[in-house]
Amino acid sequence: MVAISLPDGSRMDFEGAVTAAEVARRIGAGLAKAALAARIDGKLRDLSAPVEKDAQIAIVTARDEAALELLRHDAAHVMAQAVQELYPGTQVTIGPAIENGFYYDFAREQPFTPEDLEKIEARMRDIVDRDLPITCEVWNRDELVKVFLDKGETYKAEIIRDIPPEEAVTVYRQGDWFDMCRGPHLPSTGRLGKAFKLMKVAGAYWRGDSKNAMLQRIYGTAWADKKQLDDYLKMLEEAEKRDHRRLGKEMDLFHFQEEAPGAIFWHDKGWRLFQKLISYMRTRQDRAGYQEISTPEIIDRSLWEASGHWDTFREHMYTSTTEDERVYVVKPMNCPGGIQVFKQGIKSYRDLPLKIAEFGKVHRYEASGALHGVMRVRAFTQDDAHIFCTPEQMEEECGKVVRLILDIYKDFGFEDVRIKFSDRPEKRIGSDEVWDKLEAALKGALEHLGYAYTLNPGEGAFYGPKLEFVLRDAIGRDWQCGTLQVDMNMPARLGATYVAEDGEKKQPIMLHRALFGSLERFTGILIEHYAGKFPLWLAPVQAVVATITNEADGYARKVLEALQAAGLKAELDIRNEKINYKVREHSVAKVPVMLVVGAREAEKGTVAMRRLGGNSQEILELEQAIAILKEEAAGPASVR
Repeated sequence: MVAISLPDGSRMDFEGAVTAAEVARRIGAGLAKAALAARIDGKLRDLSAPVEKDAQIAIVTARDEAALELLRHDAAHVMAQAVQELYPGTQVTIGPAIENGFYYDFAREQPFTPEDLEKIEARMRDIVDRDLPITCEVWNRDELVKVFLDKGETYKAEIIRDIPPEEAVTVYRQGDWFDMCRGPHLPSTGRLGKAFKLMKVAGAYWRGDSKNAMLQRIYGTAWADKKQLDDYLKMLEEAEKRDHRRLGKEMDLFHFQEEAPGAIFWHDKGWRLFQKLISYMRTRQDRAGYQEISTPEIIDRSLWEASGHWDTFREHMYTSTTEDERVYVVKPMNCPGGIQVFKQGIKSYRDLPLKIAEFGKVHRYEASGALHGVMRVRAFTQDDAHIFCTPEQMEEECGKVVRLILDIYKDFGFEDVRIKFSDRPEKRIGSDEVWDKLEAALKGALEHLGYAYTLNPGEGAFYGPKLEFVLRDAIGRDWQCGTLQVDMNMPARLGATYVAEDGEKKQPIMLHRALFGSLERFTGILIEHYAGKFPLWLAPVQAVVATITNEADGYARKVLEALQAAGLKAELDIRNEKINYKVREHSVAKVPVMLVVGAREAEKGTVAMRRLGGNSQEILELEQAIAILKEEAAGPASVR
C-alpha cells in the first residue's frame, strides 16, 4: 500500500507503486490534462516517475512558478532536435534553462546565420505539432558512451565519463531523437506550446575554458503563453532604447577604450553625476553616524593571506612584484583596510557600534566576455562600510542598515525591493559552528523585524552569510545592488578586538555593508531606469539657456549667471542655429529644462521654460522660474 499526501492535507491510498500522472487522474480529468510535472517530497519530477513508498505529491501546472523553468529546459531540447534534423553532423553539448529563456551549445564548422535561426524556429514549431511523447530511460554509461561516439558526439561522451560512478545516467527521448539529461521534462513536446523565440547566436568556449574549442551558442526565450512572450519582447525593445552604453554616448557621460578593458573614462557630465551620488550618500551616512576613511589601494600580499582573500579570491586579484621581490595586491575589497583602521588604538565596548565608511576603489579581474558597459567592470567604487559591534548590538544594527537601504532606494524611485538571504558558499573560511551562529542570527534579525525574504543557497560571501537587496526598475527588470554581511571570521583572522565591560578582550562582530553596491553599476542602472531623463536634482546638466536670435545673447548670459548663482548647473547655447535644432539636440542629450529667450523675453525679463519630452512651454518671470528649479534641484527631503 502506498499513501499519497496532497497539498490540501487529504490522502490517497494505492495498492502498489503509482505515478504522479495517475494521482492527477484520480484527482480529476481537468488536473490530469493540465499537469506538466510533479513535486514528489519537494523534488520536481516527471509525471511518469514511479512512487513506490508513501510520499507527498503536488501536481505542477502552467500556473506553477516551477513550470517556466521546465518549459525552457524542454525548449532547449526541442531546439537541439530541430538543429540536428536540419543540420546533420552538428554536435550538441550542454543546453540548460536560464533566466528568461534557454540556450544550447553546438559544435558545427559552419556558422549559424539569422536565416538559420528562422529555419530552426520553424522546425521547433513542427516538433511541437508532432506532440512526441517524452520518456525517461536509465542507461548503462559505457553503452551510452559508445552510442554517442558512434554518432560522432564526442562532447556528450566526455560529459558522461565525468559523471560520478554512483550516479544513474538518464536519457530523455522524444521521437527518434534523444539526449542525456537529468530532467525532469514535460510529458510530450506538444505541451511546450509555441510561446518561444530564438534570439541570437554567440560564441562560447567548451566548458567555459578559453583553452578549449569555441562552440556556437544559440539563445532563446520561452514563456507560458503568447502574451508573456510579447510582453517580454516589448520589454527588450524598451531596454534597448534605454541601454546605458548608447545613452552614455548621446549624453556625453563616459567612454571605454581597448587599452583599459573594464575601466571607465568618465567625462565631465558623467563624473558630475557620479559625484552627485557620492555627495548624496555621504550626507546619508553622516546623518546615520558613520565615520569616513580612505585606505591604500595597494597592500602587501601578507594581509590578503591573513584575511583569507588570497586562498578564496586569488583568481580575481591583480598583483605586482617589486624589485625587492615583495608581492603587492591591488585591493579587490575594502574590508581588510577597514579593520586596520579599527585596530589603531584600544577600543572599548563604549566605542561600539563603530561605523567606518569608505568610497573605496577596488579592482577585480573579470573575463573579457563578462564585461558589460558600466554594469560589469574591472575597476569600480564601492560605498562600503564596516560596522563593528557587540553580539547584543548586532540585530539592532542589521535593522538600521536594512531600513537605511530601503529608504535610500525610495529616494531614487525604486519602491519594489526584494531581500535575498544567501548562506554559506562552498569556498569559505571559518568553522561550521560559527557559520551556524551567523546564519541563525541574520535570519532571526530579518524575521524579528518583519522583513520577507527568499533563500539564495550557497551564495554567501566567503567570510559570512549575506543579504542581497534586489530592486525592480521602471520596465520590470531586477538588479541586485546593496548587500549586508555578518562576519565573525575576518575580525578574528586579523586580530580585531575590543575591551568588554568585564575588562576582557573580545572579538567584535563585523557587519559588511554596501548601499548602492558598485557606484558605477548603480549609475548604469539609474541611466536605464530613467531612460536618461533624470529628475532635476540628479541631472548632470539641469538647464540650458538657449537663444532664438543673437539680439538676446546678452540677456541669455544674465539668465545663466542667475541660474548659477542659485546653485543650478546650467549651460548656454547662443549658437547661430534655429531654435528647433537646439531643442532637438538638447533633448537627445536629455537636458531636463530649456529656458528659451528672445527679444521679447529680454525686454520683459521672462523666460520660456520647456520641459524634456513636453511640446509646450511656460512663460515665467525669471525669478519665478529660478525659484521653481531651485526647489526641484534641492533633492529628496532626506538630504536637504
